[in-house]
Amino acid sequence: MTQPIRVLLAKVGLDGHDRGVKVVARTLRDAGMDVIYSGLHRTPEEVVTAAVQEDVDVLGVSLLSGVQLTVFPKIFQLLAQKGADDMIVIAGGVMPDEDVIEIKKMGVREVLLQDTPPEAIVQTLTRLVSERGVR
Repeated sequence: MTQPIRVLLAKVGLDGHDRGVKVVARTLRDAGMDVIYSGLHRTPEEVVTAAVQEDVDVLGVSLLSGVQLTVFPKIFQLLAQKGADDMIVIAGGVMPDEDVIEIKKMGVREVLLQDTPPEAIVQTLTRLVSERGVR
């Protein structure tokens, strides 16, 4: 039997709305994944530390506050410092198309916006982990 995909979902910054990320967490759990939700108002340091400690396959960062262009460089820097730069990082929430392009250049593997169907989120994470292989 293979291990379930482990996912940490995080809300970074001052954004206080987490209904969407909670729906995603439930969807992923229902699909058999191990899901940890960090809660609101986390710093990049807290999120990366938790992701490394929990040995997750996927770090999903949900943003509605427009800080994606400053948050993701910090997250990737911290992952590299901790030797976890093979961790799959995805983004979710609401952001302009031009920011989606920029954060993908930084290393975000996929951006799942507010209109992404739940089954597409499950399929995307499953595909990314399968493509990367065992850590």
